[in-house]
Amino acid sequence: MTGEDSTGGEGVVRRDRFSGGPARSFLSSLAADERIFAADLAVDRAHVVMLTEQGIVESETAGEILTALDAAEVDGHGSLPDGEDVHEAIETAVIERVGRDGGKMHTARSRNDEVATCIRYRFREDVLEALEATIGLREALCEVAETHTETVMPGYTHLQPAQPITVAHWACSYEGAVRRDTERLLEAYARINQSPLGAAAFAGTTFGIDRERTADLLGFDAVLANSMDASSSRDFLLETTQALSTLATTLSGLAEDVIIFANRGFVDLSDDYSSTSSIMPQKKNPDTLELVRAIAGDAAGGVQGLTTTLKGLPRAYNRDLQRATPHAWETVDAVTDATEVAAGAVASADWNEEILAAEAGVGFSTATGVADLLAANGLPFRTAHEVVAIAAENGSDYDALETAAREVLGDALEDHVDPAAVEAALDPVESVASRNSQGGPAPEAVAAQLESAEDAVGADETQVGELRDDLEAASAALREEVNAYV
Repeated sequence: MTGEDSTGGEGVVRRDRFSGGPARSFLSSLAADERIFAADLAVDRAHVVMLTEQGIVESETAGEILTALDAAEVDGHGSLPDGEDVHEAIETAVIERVGRDGGKMHTARSRNDEVATCIRYRFREDVLEALEATIGLREALCEVAETHTETVMPGYTHLQPAQPITVAHWACSYEGAVRRDTERLLEAYARINQSPLGAAAFAGTTFGIDRERTADLLGFDAVLANSMDASSSRDFLLETTQALSTLATTLSGLAEDVIIFANRGFVDLSDDYSSTSSIMPQKKNPDTLELVRAIAGDAAGGVQGLTTTLKGLPRAYNRDLQRATPHAWETVDAVTDATEVAAGAVASADWNEEILAAEAGVGFSTATGVADLLAANGLPFRTAHEVVAIAAENGSDYDALETAAREVLGDALEDHVDPAAVEAALDPVESVASRNSQGGPAPEAVAAQLESAEDAVGADETQVGELRDDLEAASAALREEVNAYV
């Protein structure tokens, strides 16, 4: 069937010679394109409305095309005719319904700028979902911090007991990291939300189109100025996938911490985020968090795959780009799911305060506090460090410190510091309370961190809500314009 036939078929959009032959299934992305089916319909509608407003397509023809697009939406992606991709299939469906004039839908447009626009249109929705997931995780971490401002726990470096902190201090540390992940995704969103439509193949068009109008109808904030850049660039995918990979790395660290804490009895995970062994019924495994931990590898693989696909491509459109987008889709889906699971696991976990308190001072974790106390009372810090290091080898209590002081200083410990102050410094609760510097674990220091965190969560939640409202408003406005023709 040739392109002259108005009844549709394989030759409606591309001539038979270029229909793909035995490589057709290899070339086709139609099945994978279900993800951008709704996006393509929106892009088609905006383009037709603009063409009509510019006097390029007649109003009656526009109405027929827009009605056919509505019918294609009702029938669904699965009812589309065969084609290389969803764009060709939708155009074929329109021509089958409208006749030859249905082909006017593609005036002043290439599949190159069309697909680039569809990807951005859909990807911004996915990124908003990822952003909402990060906000949910931050809210869960803030709730944990609010509840456990005074719950002491052991802090670690190199997985060795280091200094006592609080559960709240730990939770705030991850809120800060996820906050930056939110910021990165918001910055990436701004670069996603720019319209390539109207760039055509890469060299623009001879028709008097209005690119600003289609950008507005589709809810884009701006137009990508250079037509070659607009049609070919996929740096927005790479940037966002990198940001998602960074988020996945944050999640992996969080998951690892909670897995270790669960192993040591510090925290009990909800049954909803655990499983049991198929052969050992007494076991409770942190399976969901182990999968969250693993997503970091998947996301890093997505970055590598996408980078390798894009590396060294000549400018303008190349079919390699068909293989670029799945890396971004898979990464955003996996990382968003992992973020939501991490939030649920954190929000529903129970912290074992008695065990945490008992473990907070293990391994002479208050040693640094004692050394700081000695230094504050006039000893050089290195001398104080030596006294405490010797004490750590001989009991880690006041008697051990007294013996070490006589060995290093040649006189009694109380000649340099009040014994009651030393006893307080040895106590994990008092040690935490004394660390009230900005960003420290003392309750008042954490309270300031928590206030900042909650303010940031509220601001980001408002911004993401406004971005989503903008898209919904644009969608409603486009529908209203379409209704004027159908």
